[in-house]
Amino acid sequence: MDLVTAEEMRQLDRTTIEKLGIPAIALMENAGRAIAEEVIALCRRRQYNSGNSVHADAGHGSDWGMESDIVRRGSNGGSVTGGTGRSIGGGWNGSSGVSGGAQPPQEFRVSADRALTLDHAAAEHWLILAGKGNNGGDGLAAARHLREAGLAVTLVYAAAPQTLAGEAAVQRDAAAALGIPAVVHGRDRIDFAGCTGIVDALLGTGSAGEPRGAYADLIAAANASGKPIVSADIPSGLDADTGALHEPCIHAAVTVCLALLKRGLVQYPGAGAAGRVVVRSIGIPAALAREAGVQASLLTPEVLQTRLGVDVSRRRSPEGHKGTYGHVLLAAGSLSMSGAGLLAARAALRAGCGLVTWALPAALLPYVIGAAPEIMLAAAGGGEDGTWNAETAAEVLRLGGKRDVVATGPGLGRFAGDREWLRMLWEGISSPLVLDADALNILAECNYTEWSSPGRPVILTPHPGEMARLAGVSTPQVQRDRIGLAQAYAVKHSVVLVLKGSHTVIASPEGEVYVNATGHPGMGTGGAGDVLTGMIAGLLAQGMDAVQAAAFGVYLHGLAGERAAGSRNHPSALIAGDMIEAL
Repeated sequence: MDLVTAEEMRQLDRTTIEKLGIPAIALMENAGRAIAEEVIALCRRRQYNSGNSVHADAGHGSDWGMESDIVRRGSNGGSVTGGTGRSIGGGWNGSSGVSGGAQPPQEFRVSADRALTLDHAAAEHWLILAGKGNNGGDGLAAARHLREAGLAVTLVYAAAPQTLAGEAAVQRDAAAALGIPAVVHGRDRIDFAGCTGIVDALLGTGSAGEPRGAYADLIAAANASGKPIVSADIPSGLDADTGALHEPCIHAAVTVCLALLKRGLVQYPGAGAAGRVVVRSIGIPAALAREAGVQASLLTPEVLQTRLGVDVSRRRSPEGHKGTYGHVLLAAGSLSMSGAGLLAARAALRAGCGLVTWALPAALLPYVIGAAPEIMLAAAGGGEDGTWNAETAAEVLRLGGKRDVVATGPGLGRFAGDREWLRMLWEGISSPLVLDADALNILAECNYTEWSSPGRPVILTPHPGEMARLAGVSTPQVQRDRIGLAQAYAVKHSVVLVLKGSHTVIASPEGEVYVNATGHPGMGTGGAGDVLTGMIAGLLAQGMDAVQAAAFGVYLHGLAGERAAGSRNHPSALIAGDMIEAL
């Protein structure tokens, strides 16, 4: 599933209209219908939960694939059929022997359009908040479909209706011709208390900055009403590119994202304001996104398989053995943080690699023998207090020369000469290199663009604080645009970057970006990042390339967190080791 910026979406709109010849009004009609269908789907769920109808959600698809809180749906359409005959006396059966070759009278049957049918529709009254741009036009089109389905609707114009232009003006006139009630902000009383729900069609992807005037007033009133809000394309006040929330900003129950998923809907805090996101086709061919050079995708099993070429089933050859699945060298852990190394080593094995050697300070060795009998241990020298020192780099290099992947950082700590230590590994390791935790903090203090490299891939796995140190910015700056920052850093430094956090971002040196949707809030626990480091290293050892291993590792890590959280009495009880056991 592609992720687009506001500008990319505008270009795709223009291509569809100008080059493919699909009229803008047709796209708006499709958008309005999609919004109306999702309003009705929400009403069905509400009826079902309140016990009004045991069939409240029938016809809507358990076959629609859920991707975290993001759903992709196709178009639904009604049908008209002809030619069904009947006899006057009591039912045409096609072989009743009507004399003289008489033909049955013709009947036309109009099939109910389930997507736009709602039990107890008369109990619903929705306010349609319409801005003067195309987003408002989408909302006006939705109002007509809702009216046709039997719901009461009232249009609420943020500006005088005569200020609407283009396709939005066409929708305004159609609604007026049908006699749909309308009020105007600042002129008429708006009864938020009397409605059962609100469609937010005020501001679309073309808006920027804080909503003002009538728009700000309507957004604040809608939020304060306590009624469910369905947003058209994006919640008004949300930055479509970064997920930043301007004040005020709609907090939606459902966002009907039109055509393609917007970047801001998968980045926090925007993702939290969007509610349940449903991506609906409106007639813009999905293939145009790749043709136009869109580089960001939501990470799904389909994307993993078709775009990254990952075998998500992780099949094993009947002829395979431990040597088939690679050997990871992990240089990690110190006396006070030995658990970080142990977690990473165990996770690498659970990810499926054949062998793991854990290199650690010699003084630490007696304390971890037998902690995980499947792991091989290698003393790398170091201080008597169980810490690393500059001299251990030579032994790590020696060990790394015989391994398929080298990972370092978890529990490493800081020590005298650590910058030169890391530089020796960077320049001397010819296998893929995975850096996490203190290895990233060391890297942030070095001008590593001047270091030589054997040309092997490097994967960096920072959390937001580590990313801030690497990029030389503040942590809030990192969080303001996670996708944009990760993409720019990966391209500039020719690394695969895994920016951890809710909806982890994976960026490649070529600028491709993948945003993960698996995971659970319970994963905010010490050691979760160490587990991810081990998993990525383990997948690399099995022959995946760096982008495949990073993306699949993040995806599986999130799934393991979901499973582990589900098996606890409370998700807050989740610990890092639970994720390893859930792989």
